Amino acid sequence: MPDWAARTVMTEAPLRALVTGVAGQDGGYLAELLRAEGYHVAGLVHGAAGRQRAVQMAHLAGVDLIEGDMRDRASLEAAVAASAPNEIYNLASFSEPSRAWSEAEASANVNALGPLRLLEIVREAGRPIRFVQASTSEIFGPRAANPQDESVGPSPISPYGAAKAYAHQTVGFYRERYGLFACSAILYNHESPRRGTHFVTRKITRTAARIKLGLEREITLGNLDARRDWGYAPDFVRALWLMARAARPNDYVIGTGQTHSVRDLLRIAFDHVGLDPAEYVRTDAEMARQAQAYGLTANPARARTLLGWAPSIGFEEMVRVMVDVDLERERRGLH
Repeated sequence: MPDWAARTVMTEAPLRALVTGVAGQDGGYLAELLRAEGYHVAGLVHGAAGRQRAVQMAHLAGVDLIEGDMRDRASLEAAVAASAPNEIYNLASFSEPSRAWSEAEASANVNALGPLRLLEIVREAGRPIRFVQASTSEIFGPRAANPQDESVGPSPISPYGAAKAYAHQTVGFYRERYGLFACSAILYNHESPRRGTHFVTRKITRTAARIKLGLEREITLGNLDARRDWGYAPDFVRALWLMARAARPNDYVIGTGQTHSVRDLLRIAFDHVGLDPAEYVRTDAEMARQAQAYGLTANPARARTLLGWAPSIGFEEMVRVMVDVDLERERRGLH
C-alpha cells in the first residue's frame, strides 16, 4: 500500500510545509496562503544573500527561513530535518529560460537534479511527506498538440524545458515505483505585481505607469504578436495547495485555456492609464527574433474536475491590477 493511502486528507496538527524558492513570486504567494490556512511554513533560501533579500519581504513575515542549495543534498536534508514538513512544495528553479542557454549546467543541476534530490529525501524519510513539483508548460514545444492536457508528452526545445521535463517525469516515476504522494503542476504563464520587471508582462505594466507619471517616454519590445496563456499567480499557487490536499496524487495542467498576445497586454495596460500605446511603443527586430511566437494553450479540465480549481480573475483584470500596483509604487518611489 502506498504510504499516502491510509488517509485521504492529512489531519496532523499543526500542518507543516517546506517551500523552496520561497522568495520568488510563487513562493511568496504560496507561503501567505499556507499561513492563512494554519500551516507552520518554512522557506528555503539560497545562502545568506537569499536570506537577506527574503527578510526584507514583508509578505514573508512569520516564515522560518532556512538556508540551502538545490545543488547540495546535505543542505536539503538539513532543511527537511529542521522543518519536519508534512508537505514539500518545490518552486526553486532557474525560472528564466534564457539563463538555461548561458548557464546550461547550473540550470540542469537545479531544475532537473534538485527535484530528484528532494524526492530521494522524501523516499527515505520514513514517514509520509506529500511532494508537489512546480513543472512548466515549457516542457512542451511548438510540435505539441494544442491545447495541452496531461496526456501530451514532453517535447521541449530549450535546455530549461528539457531539465524541467526530466524533473516532471521523475516525479511520475517515484509516484509509481515507490508509492510516494508526488505531483507535478504543469504551470502555464502566470503573472502578478510581484513578477520581476525583466518579464514582458511586468515590463509593460510598470512602463505604462511610469509613462503616465512622466518618468519614461517609451517602451521597446519584440514580437507584439507572440501569444501566451497568461493567468494570475495567486490562483496558480492555490492549485498547488489543492493538489497537496487531494485524496490521490496526480499531475495537473494549470492554465486558463485562453491565449492573449503581447499586443493585447499593451492595449489593456495603456488604456487603463488613458494612453495610446502606438505613441510610445518601439519594436526591436533582435528582440522579436528571439521571442517564441507559438502560443501554448492549457486544457485544465482535470484540475477543474478533480480539484474544483478555476481562476478567480481574468486576463484583463489581472493586467489592470498590475498597473494599479505599479502606479502606486512609482508614486511612492518604490522600485
